[in-house]
Amino acid sequence: MTSVEIRPLHSSDEAEWRRLWKAYLTFYETELPEEIYATTFARLTGDAAGEFRGFLAIVDGKPVGLTHYVFHRSCWYINDVCYLQDLYADPEIRGKGVGRALIEAVHHAATAAGARKLYWMTQEFNATARQLYDRLATKTPFIIYQKPI
Repeated sequence: MTSVEIRPLHSSDEAEWRRLWKAYLTFYETELPEEIYATTFARLTGDAAGEFRGFLAIVDGKPVGLTHYVFHRSCWYINDVCYLQDLYADPEIRGKGVGRALIEAVHHAATAAGARKLYWMTQEFNATARQLYDRLATKTPFIIYQKPI
């Protein structure tokens, strides 16, 4: 395992965060308008309650991965649950513990906040990531439906 530092996202991280998030979105064949980048980064680095938060993975002083997560209510539990929405590691660093370290950092944050559970999803074809996820968590039988608004 490579020595990985995980730290919260700072307002000074915008350029590297954009680089990583754009690469993540490219993997999912998605492009977003500038307004989404600016708004998302402002939310991630703001201090409003209930907003998404982010971590960066740093190796040898360089950001190489990111994750975004949020705590939210659930009708099934008294305590909040934690949703890990985005997880990305630069391709050249994959398999060296970055993804695991990012997930563990979110797990630690969720535990510290008293969350009832941590969950995330990925696309079925994301075989590389699923190898890691299968070692860290339990795959559920749920299928996700989505209806555009």
